[in-house]
Amino acid sequence: MKIAMIGAGYVGLVSGACLADFGHTVVCIDRDPDKIASLNAGRMPIYEPGLDVLVAENVRQGRLAFRSTMREAVAEADAVFIAVGTPSRRGDGFADMSFVRAAAQEIAKSMSGFTVVVTKSTVPVGEGDEVERIIRETNPEAQFAVVSNPEFLREGAAIADFKRPDRIVVGTDEPRAEKVMREIYRPLSLNAAPIYLMGRRTAELTKYAANAFLAAKITFINEIADLCEEVGADVQAVARGIGLDNRIGSKFLHAGPGYGGSCFPKDTLALVKTAQDAGTPLRLVETVVAVNDQRKRAMARKVIKACGGSVRGKMIAVLGLTFKPETDDMRDAPSLAIVAGLQDAGAKVRAYDPEGMEQARPIMPTVELAENAYACAEGADAVVIVTEWNAFRALDLTRLRKSMSSSDSAPVLVDLRNIYDAKTAMEHGFTYEGVGRAVTKA
Repeated sequence: MKIAMIGAGYVGLVSGACLADFGHTVVCIDRDPDKIASLNAGRMPIYEPGLDVLVAENVRQGRLAFRSTMREAVAEADAVFIAVGTPSRRGDGFADMSFVRAAAQEIAKSMSGFTVVVTKSTVPVGEGDEVERIIRETNPEAQFAVVSNPEFLREGAAIADFKRPDRIVVGTDEPRAEKVMREIYRPLSLNAAPIYLMGRRTAELTKYAANAFLAAKITFINEIADLCEEVGADVQAVARGIGLDNRIGSKFLHAGPGYGGSCFPKDTLALVKTAQDAGTPLRLVETVVAVNDQRKRAMARKVIKACGGSVRGKMIAVLGLTFKPETDDMRDAPSLAIVAGLQDAGAKVRAYDPEGMEQARPIMPTVELAENAYACAEGADAVVIVTEWNAFRALDLTRLRKSMSSSDSAPVLVDLRNIYDAKTAMEHGFTYEGVGRAVTKA
């Protein structure tokens, strides 16, 4: 099938490349001419493992192309996917629909014949109705159907998630649109990925409900971690103990510095606003948002406490800046609040991240950036692991210890992802503090 993908950002680029890999002909369209020029030159605007190879192969095969204008691609398309950004709106936290609505208007001007318009962007309940209204008002003669097809991609594992999904949610009650969507995803039938049909508004809400539930699991285990620290329990054992119950499951029960990224923060806020406007406030989700925001800053206080109550004049080495490993995404990353809190307390901060340095440089101008983990720790009074990159899972602790400050007190290792064993850290001369575990002093 012929597909036009409006937006060559994270969702649009990954989805377009994967659909092309299925054998469809895909044109990704983006208004940013520099992004299109980079893509045509083989340079990826984001870091996602395997994406560069996937894009290059499908461009070589003639199934994937990049353009800055949409008229021709939309006119020829059987389906047009809207995959533009829906950031949180300033002031009220509601999702900003301006990019979606602008795309809908442009699509309407270029459509030819029956076209399925698919909202891949995460949109509030009822936005599909608005997209339909805009298209109908702009082009009264257009033959089309608007479908909701939310994405469920994890950054760092997006290609695998697209090709081996748990489910494919399709919101439509239009038979022709259903037929087109089934044909688009037919290559996944060998994986037995279920296409779950529902109403358009139900599909829109399903996306938000899924992200809010996962955010709630993260927030729950983080609060349990705080309790564990006070009563002498181990949050990792608690998480395993409850996660073995298949009604609960083990995923998203890893205590840490709070959730971040492009989805959970903005989607929980948007869901809260939608519910408030509907007169049915979601108190649980409101609390999840508030607790998570407070937690990020609290992690800076945790580091300060581990350093004896003051970090003024001390060098703190931060390992990991992105909100999770295998991405360069810094949006709402816990590191932003942690670093700000440490600097406000008078600390000097040096940081290293395997992929996030370029993204971090303009938004952390006062942070010294290092070439690797050991250079980052050079002369530092404390090392703080913020992101659980594989590169940090097997550090040479003897070398790390020797790189650090040679003051009389034992150097501090604050492990906000619990990737090290406290006993091992202590044996290497560290004062160790994890999350939801007892403090262990060398």
